[in-house]
Amino acid sequence: MKTIKICIVPVLLMMLSTTAYALSLGKSWKIVSPDKKTTVFVGTSNYTFLYWRIEHNDVPVLERSCINILIDGDIDVFKKGGLGKATNNRQVRTQFATPFYKKAVVKDEYNALTISFKNGIGVEFRVYNDGAAYRFLIDRKGKSVVTSETAEFYFSDDYPAFIPYVNDNRGGERYCYSFESYYDEQPLSKMFKDSLAITPFAVCLPGGMKAIVMDAGVEDYPGMFLKSHGKNGLKAEFAPYPLEQEVGGFDRLNLVPSKRADYIAKLDGSRALPWRAVVITEKDADILNCDMAQRLAPECRIKDTSWIHPGKVAWDWWNNTNVTGVDFKSGMNTDTYLYYIDFAAKNNIEYIIIDEGWSGKESLMEDLSPEIDLKRLIAHGQEKGVGIILWSSWRNLIGNNPVGDTSITNAVMKHYADMGVKGFKVDFFDRDDQQAIASAYKIAACAAGHHLLLDYHGLKPFGIQRAYPNILNFEGVKGLENSKWEPRVGNGPMHDQPRYDVSAPYLRMLAGPMDYTPGAMMNAMKDNFFGNNDHPMSQGTRVHQMAMYTTFEAPLQMMADSPTMYMRNQECTDFIAQIPTTFDESIALDGQLGEYAVVARRKGTTWYLAAMTDWTPRDLTIDLGFLNEGQYQADIFADGVNAMKDATDYKHLQKTVGQGDILQVHLSSGGGWTAILRTAK
Repeated sequence: MKTIKICIVPVLLMMLSTTAYALSLGKSWKIVSPDKKTTVFVGTSNYTFLYWRIEHNDVPVLERSCINILIDGDIDVFKKGGLGKATNNRQVRTQFATPFYKKAVVKDEYNALTISFKNGIGVEFRVYNDGAAYRFLIDRKGKSVVTSETAEFYFSDDYPAFIPYVNDNRGGERYCYSFESYYDEQPLSKMFKDSLAITPFAVCLPGGMKAIVMDAGVEDYPGMFLKSHGKNGLKAEFAPYPLEQEVGGFDRLNLVPSKRADYIAKLDGSRALPWRAVVITEKDADILNCDMAQRLAPECRIKDTSWIHPGKVAWDWWNNTNVTGVDFKSGMNTDTYLYYIDFAAKNNIEYIIIDEGWSGKESLMEDLSPEIDLKRLIAHGQEKGVGIILWSSWRNLIGNNPVGDTSITNAVMKHYADMGVKGFKVDFFDRDDQQAIASAYKIAACAAGHHLLLDYHGLKPFGIQRAYPNILNFEGVKGLENSKWEPRVGNGPMHDQPRYDVSAPYLRMLAGPMDYTPGAMMNAMKDNFFGNNDHPMSQGTRVHQMAMYTTFEAPLQMMADSPTMYMRNQECTDFIAQIPTTFDESIALDGQLGEYAVVARRKGTTWYLAAMTDWTPRDLTIDLGFLNEGQYQADIFADGVNAMKDATDYKHLQKTVGQGDILQVHLSSGGGWTAILRTAK
């Protein structure tokens, strides 16, 4: 009954006017962004909750939305603390270095307000030029539990939204999911009432504005799901704390909770909880260069990061180790991976991955494949300057125990680091409850101690990537792997992958890097695409795939196709191999969520440009006014004139360009365009 009361009160009080509410029921405050465009209104209530409301240029972004937390089952947590008082009203104008990101430095500029209550609970609000966020601050001694947290996001009308629903649950468990979702484009009122959605979640406001709901800085606390609530509203839902779990899910690779508690998190002493944020943009292109996730993340905890080396990876799984023209049988064996190492070395690719199958089903130290001589491969890689990254399931790496000590994790990592392995791709987390999140931090800290890189799958980024930048990538994206099993419906594929490709950079990538695994050399239009596990292809053109290497943030970036396919298309391979995986500067040039994206990124004095579109052909102009003075030699790949018939068709050209030049770019259906601009000698 207590929980029901908390849920109902905010809906009833929304009918009251802001002025009357603030005067009769509590206190109110106002925080304005540095550019004075965004205003956050905050109020307290004797009815035991806090609210916030957001306006941008006097346009409503969020209507009054409830903020509350229940600790140890206490529904009057704010009321018992008395009316809040502002204790820390401040302006922050600073910046910090981000060497493993799409820019070298991030500006961190905001105005902030902290409201404190006598019961040891506070709420910190920050207002940036491109959004606003809040988090709970807990100042209490001893242990307690968070029974529930209320985070609501109400909008003033039934706006269209890009909704990433949860589906394909592992073992049928509601909160066990890979965090990979296509976007259902629906008005808020049409959201499925019984379904959860993941974040980031975009709401399309009038005049082209977007409000994107997300969480950030998550640590030792569950991630945030969203569900439909009230009229035009969203409400957070959090995975309850696991009490029991069992091996199951996909191919028994998951650790699936079988019993959960009636609370969501355990607390011990003072700490800050995760951020609840709303990114606000006037034009979609600005989303492509938003740093909200970086700003709200924990600071870096690795003192010496000189051993962390981003780069590209020759990957075996997507292409099913299909190499031809050789005198050995390709597959999960030593000869195949020697070949991959030689290919990587020849093409200046920093790493290879040995994916699932090298180790036993239940152990990373026993029942290893006799077909793979790991010591020989490591030695050959060291000779060629190519590092080896190993696949692992999450549950095997932690010994099926996410809450225990890290002795198994440490033993595994020490063993393989001593052998010369460079990192692990940790797969099938498929959870973000408090235990899974805490485990992700423990693994990252342990890996850092052994100078190992990490790639997390079955998770989306949530702030840990700044705290532990040895985590170079995350999956949590409907990437190229989905083309292997994509069904045909009528005259084409079931899912519109090119539209997703120009949606994910605005939404999924807002949370952090994504292991989309691009680079298909077999490319198809709608009429001739079909899913094929052994000989997969991509939707859209060849240059659409090539443009992903500049568009998609991925400090550890895969080359998903086989060495054979890349050598057959050496001209494209040479271009891809030159593109860095981290950058010094990024500029969002143009774009529309779900339609197209145009970005420019700089590394040193060289610029890397890319444009991608959905199935709609487009003619775009790219203004090179961002260049320094002087001449640049442009190496350009564009869709060929026949790309709409044969998606592998492209045009490769060179031209000299300079500051202020305007490039006319044509994108074919499902197409792309990409260029490298070097200062002319």
